[in-house]
Amino acid sequence: MKRALITGAAGFIGSHVARACIEMGMEVVVADDLSGGFVDNIPLGAKFVRADVSEEGVAAKLWELGPYNYVYHLAAYAAEGLSHFIRRYNYTNNLIGSVSLLNQAVTSGVERFVFTSSIAVYGKNQLPMHEQLVPQPEDPYGIAKYAFELDLKAAHEMFGLNYVIFRPHNVYGERQNIADKYRNVIGIFMNQVMKKEPMTIFGDGSQKRAFSHINDVAPLIARSVLVNEATNEVFNVGADIPYTVRELATKVAEAFNAEPRINYLPARNEVVDAFATHEKARRVFRTKEAIQLKDGIRLMANWVRSNGPRQSVKFNRIEVLKNLPESWR
Repeated sequence: MKRALITGAAGFIGSHVARACIEMGMEVVVADDLSGGFVDNIPLGAKFVRADVSEEGVAAKLWELGPYNYVYHLAAYAAEGLSHFIRRYNYTNNLIGSVSLLNQAVTSGVERFVFTSSIAVYGKNQLPMHEQLVPQPEDPYGIAKYAFELDLKAAHEMFGLNYVIFRPHNVYGERQNIADKYRNVIGIFMNQVMKKEPMTIFGDGSQKRAFSHINDVAPLIARSVLVNEATNEVFNVGADIPYTVRELATKVAEAFNAEPRINYLPARNEVVDAFATHEKARRVFRTKEAIQLKDGIRLMANWVRSNGPRQSVKFNRIEVLKNLPESWR
């Protein structure tokens, strides 16, 4: 039986990947510090270790439960916009923690290291985003993700460690943390609608995103270790069709049979439009058509209703207050 270490598996994407790996017959160890995830997300059959991989020595302790054939690294603090104001926290969690895992993977002879990066690595004005583009990240989150992509490639060249890199974008669905006001716009909108609050939009809402349902993302990540053609490759993964944030707000309101009440806030300094092509992933993984946004929102809305609204949690480790949006203070 193959053994896998999955980081961030109490979180959203990680929990779905862990479940898929178990269903594929793997023995799974999951690690999460519960800073953004929930124990209830961890699938039955997985061995859970509460651990922050960015802390010195933690990665080595995880390998005491090894060996592992595969490492799926999904632990991250994925608040792209907020990353400008939490630079040290961002690089510690999203880069230093990743490198600690990589050292252990190299030393122990892991067969495949799977990493979830982000289309944030592309930056702006490169549309549609495709894997042949030269990344030009615009924010510390994207910079950290791309830096570790480069480090994985360097580790392959030096040590022969095989990897697969995924660049998902705007993933939503069941088990997402809807209480995080700094990320996950669909979850934020749903939480606000259930609390009878207006949906908050930065700017005029004309910015475009392609929103990806978790069922179009997690199964590919889990299965990638078994696909030889995916070895040492980078893949965009997610939905093709972009929508404006205004259009998204309307669809979320419709799913809850509510009027789309919107509170427009001052625009943030962010990439305006972000959507990607996925021909490479379709060719290698032979994927079906992506779940339509209306259908995916309905699936998530049903789950959210059954769990109810959550109280937003304030992030208390802001490092730079200059230009911080007022609603994030």
